[in-house]
Amino acid sequence: MKRLTLVRHAKSSWANPGTPDRDRPLAARGERDSRKMGRRLVARKARPSLILSSPAVRAHTTAKAIAAALRYPSEFLQLEDEIYLASPEEITDLVQRQRDDFSDLMIVGHNPGLTDLVNELLPEFSLENLPTGGVVAIDFEVEEWSGILETPGRLAYYDYPKNPEVLVIED
Repeated sequence: MKRLTLVRHAKSSWANPGTPDRDRPLAARGERDSRKMGRRLVARKARPSLILSSPAVRAHTTAKAIAAALRYPSEFLQLEDEIYLASPEEITDLVQRQRDDFSDLMIVGHNPGLTDLVNELLPEFSLENLPTGGVVAIDFEVEEWSGILETPGRLAYYDYPKNPEVLVIED
């Protein structure tokens, strides 16, 4: 079995309109939400074999906060240029090229690509918008990443910072 966890970066700051898009940091709320989602992923016993993140500051900062909460080895957190503003096809291609001994892959990226990919992999889920900081985990009954489009995915969980069904006590 393979698990693909898709994470949209947390809320970014628009405080400095002249900041290039790739360099926009997280807003204070985004920093809090990143830590919150990290704690929720700990409560869900998330154990990614590999975390791949867009190099955009807001995505990388989100990925680092989640990795820290999961006590994830920083050397396995990799930046991938192709995740920045990627289409669903580009993300799928990246996933399918990963080592098959990694059973649990986490991608930290951007909309609309992530929402569109969730809807392609889970058409019955009909996700209108993956919110900032949102997480969707999808299980596939395959042995190789190259097979994820050949079998239907199954929703393992969906969570987001404003989800009222809290799994852990928030601070």
